[in-house]
Amino acid sequence: MKNKKKLVYFLFILSFLLAGCEKEYSSISRWALLKTVDPKPITIGGNESSSDQQVVEEIKKETSSTDGIYDVAVVKGAKNIIVAYKVEHMHRFRMKSIEKELKNKLKKNFPDEIFTVSSDFKIFLETVRLYDRVEHNQYSEKEANKRIKQIIALKKELT
Repeated sequence: MKNKKKLVYFLFILSFLLAGCEKEYSSISRWALLKTVDPKPITIGGNESSSDQQVVEEIKKETSSTDGIYDVAVVKGAKNIIVAYKVEHMHRFRMKSIEKELKNKLKKNFPDEIFTVSSDFKIFLETVRLYDRVEHNQYSEKEANKRIKQIIALKKELT
């Protein structure tokens, strides 16, 4: 009986230790679909100038100001900008019109940029995961741009 008790305690402690060692994603991507995470916009590429960073921050501000949108992730790659967002529950009936309005607003205000705009949760989650990996230096510039292309391909596949 004493050995069983010791075994149960050992397994209990071991499970806590192993659960605490999990580090695949930071807390921001872990909770991305359940609550507002509001990741800061990032720029990936050799031209990470302050003007590029300023552009992605303006894009995020412009997107956040759209009625019905409450969480935005913006990632600028070498050629493309991914804008992934969540729509408030009561505005989900207007998702197509919100996306169309947002695309028109972004093209009007930033005519030189190429956008991939999506309200899909999968695209949002993958964009936040990319953000996490870039912020924690798990991706090189080349890997990050490759991942951006994969996310864009996923978006095209979903539509």
